[in-house]
Amino acid sequence: MAKKSKKRQQPGGTPATVALTAAGVEFTVHSYDHDPSHPSYGEEAAEAMGVSPDRVFKTLVADVDGTLTVAVVPVAGQLDLKALAAAVGGKRATMADPTLAERTTGYVRGGISPLGQRKRLPTVLDASASAHSTICVSAGRRGLEVELAPEDLQKLTVAVLAPVGRFS
Repeated sequence: MAKKSKKRQQPGGTPATVALTAAGVEFTVHSYDHDPSHPSYGEEAAEAMGVSPDRVFKTLVADVDGTLTVAVVPVAGQLDLKALAAAVGGKRATMADPTLAERTTGYVRGGISPLGQRKRLPTVLDASASAHSTICVSAGRRGLEVELAPEDLQKLTVAVLAPVGRFS
């Protein structure tokens, strides 16, 4: 079962929560016990928090024409690499090497947050986010999510809003 904390987290949290606090953005932290054997970090988060998978977004790092680029898409879908490349004016996108993604963002796989990254990367937020008053993204470690308005996430990450998720 997920635990909820107050709207604001005190500095000293993850780089993501520190960035949110510094920006004065309203957010809620959700924590849950991470199960390392679960096949999907995002689906695990949605299940543990009791939130629909279309409101829980995963952070993926791709390589678009040699530039690392962040894609934030619902866990209910998959990343459309062609759409991601097009959204940032590129020609070709592939998933980034996980070790490079971890080193560049400062987060571990399964806990990469679009917020508070070591190096600011071009970011694309799936357009479906705008259909929700709040969405959840990783707070910077496995078992920790932040819930915030998609407009705040878009503003803080300087994200392009584009349809980059593929849903079956």
